[in-house]
Amino acid sequence: MTDSGAAIDKLQAELAALGVAEAYAIGDNFTLSVWIGLVISYQDGFYRWKEGAVKCRHLGTDPVGCATRVARRYHELKADAPRWWKKHVKGLPGSDVGGDR
Repeated sequence: MTDSGAAIDKLQAELAALGVAEAYAIGDNFTLSVWIGLVISYQDGFYRWKEGAVKCRHLGTDPVGCATRVARRYHELKADAPRWWKKHVKGLPGSDVGGDR
């Protein structure tokens, strides 16, 4: 396993412990998709994440701190999910995001 793969695995485990269980690694071994447009990569000793035009970074030696920041944003995004997302997932098995009825 590469350093980036190990860093992403650690971050994914920390996110899961904070209730972000739907994050998944994208096949490049250094990118994690968390939720709509919220993507994290690891390179050059930093976790770097972006959400649209917003870009942030966090030291790679602190996956717990990074996971805390990302989980906070994830929960904010889910609490105010876009209307189109709610319609998209309406009726899907296992969905915890409600839609307009």
